[in-house]
Amino acid sequence: MTAQLISGTEISKQIREELTKEIADLKAKHGIVPGLATVLVGSDPASQIYVGSKEKTSKEMGIYSQRFDIPETTTQKELLGLVDKLNKDPKINGILVQVPLPKHLDEAEVLYAIDPRKDVDGFHPVNVGKLMIGEADFLPCTPAGIQQLLIRSGVETSGAEVVVVGRSNIVGKPIANILLQKQKGANATVTIVHTGTKDVAAHTRRAEILIVAAGRARYITADMVKEGVVVIDAGINRIGKSASGKDIIVGDVDFEAVKEKARAITPVPGGVGPMTITMLMMNTVKAAKLVHGIA
Repeated sequence: MTAQLISGTEISKQIREELTKEIADLKAKHGIVPGLATVLVGSDPASQIYVGSKEKTSKEMGIYSQRFDIPETTTQKELLGLVDKLNKDPKINGILVQVPLPKHLDEAEVLYAIDPRKDVDGFHPVNVGKLMIGEADFLPCTPAGIQQLLIRSGVETSGAEVVVVGRSNIVGKPIANILLQKQKGANATVTIVHTGTKDVAAHTRRAEILIVAAGRARYITADMVKEGVVVIDAGINRIGKSASGKDIIVGDVDFEAVKEKARAITPVPGGVGPMTITMLMMNTVKAAKLVHGIA
């Protein structure tokens, strides 16, 4: 068996086309232009790339974009003041403060200061609580992208045995909560395994759908999965440089070995990664519609 490739590149392209049309309709019919503000503190190279990509995607899709690059010496008070200003700005529907922040800043206080109605990352405690009870306005972007990969690839989640490897607040916990909800594209039986689990492989071999966000390169090997599993690999690990000097990036799954047993699998890169920014755009559009009472 050679697995079907679940392409995040292709699926994110489909969703972006749908959103671009929706954004154009919002402007034409209601005079509404969704707005996204991105805040970058300092000059971390990786964060600059992420923020630049988000800004570029926003503009391509017709979303109003404002980017704030502020110095690493910015104080907590100054950063909170900027967040408060953006909370009150009617042109801005979504606020994204790029993390990690410099060590002298209190990241939790900053993220919690964002108006939950503009929290398009889905990390504010209000939005986490709404996710828990099945009434989410915004799903965290990477887990939302994983759910869309499953739905749009025709993978049935209802009643499925899902195993999530990893318990982070960014991927593991939220995707587990998303998939156990009694909703379309969910309604699964979900197990989370982590560093405290005694026998990880005993659980992963039961999985019909295996979602891996462990942060360990090629951690899941072929002997840890059963025939016909669907594998979603959310890992991104740089393990060296190619002869041409490019980063070699692999996932948390031993792709070449596992794809011979899996029914379907995401590649790395080109799987979960492209979905994250797309889901940020989806949340920004949703935020604009919510504030204007548009279903």
